[in-house]
Amino acid sequence: MASVSDWIEGARLRTLPAAAAPVIVGSAAAYHLGGFDPLRACLALVVALALQVGVNYANDYSDGIRGTDDNRQGPARLTGGGLARPKAVLGAALGCFALAGVTGLALVAVSGTWWLIAAGAGAVAAAWLYTGGKHPYAYMGIGLSELMVFVFFGLMACVGTSWTQVRQAPWWLWASASALGLLSVALLMANNIRDIPTDRLSGKMTAAVRLGDRASRWVFAACAWAPVAVIAAVGTSVGLQPLATCALAVGAGAWAAGVSLPVLTGASGKALIGVLRNTGFYTLAWGVLAALALVLS
Repeated sequence: MASVSDWIEGARLRTLPAAAAPVIVGSAAAYHLGGFDPLRACLALVVALALQVGVNYANDYSDGIRGTDDNRQGPARLTGGGLARPKAVLGAALGCFALAGVTGLALVAVSGTWWLIAAGAGAVAAAWLYTGGKHPYAYMGIGLSELMVFVFFGLMACVGTSWTQVRQAPWWLWASASALGLLSVALLMANNIRDIPTDRLSGKMTAAVRLGDRASRWVFAACAWAPVAVIAAVGTSVGLQPLATCALAVGAGAWAAGVSLPVLTGASGKALIGVLRNTGFYTLAWGVLAALALVLS
């Protein structure tokens, strides 16, 4: 039977900073635009975190029953490692999706943004079909995984959070959301670079498998560095002092260098676990830096 620590590991808490970042930026944007609502921000945060943990458990379950995780190099999975019954892991995933759904409905009710019901349903469907169902798109290697991560954990999470508080979406909000989407893609790419050898053996044709090791590492670096330019552009656009804008860009650049250097110099296997963790923290740090630009301007 899986221990509490096994379930916590299965939830992959290192992915949660990246899930929180779009809510932080979206709420800071609402503050900048004069419509910040703490209750709606908190509800959006619960939705984001519950959805992320649900994705993690669903991925554990689906990959585990397919045998994809039999030879993985990261921490043992609940299903693939035989630590928990598959039905229990599936139940945990569905429970998280239910929490995200109920909280999302509460957010829709207090904000009146009823169109978000369809967007939320799409997010849950994308989360499940990533590795679940008869034809999971994570196994296709055509970039759908990266696109879905960009859309739902970048654009929708950030712009959606702001829209529930203030009915405005200026270009710099979309740019910020895009930067967060790219960082989420980087997180996924780091995970898939690590798993290229085992994914190839198990038939899981991720984009990293199709692109190959070298090209995938450059894609990761591009996704890590593009947000540095975005934060400079956003700071300038919202009227932040040039020196402060420069400081934020330098801070983001330091994070980008820190996560991309190991990847570009050939880190592999378990060495990429640290990259995964640090990319998650970079996403959170970028979100905090962008939020500072919006709040202080």
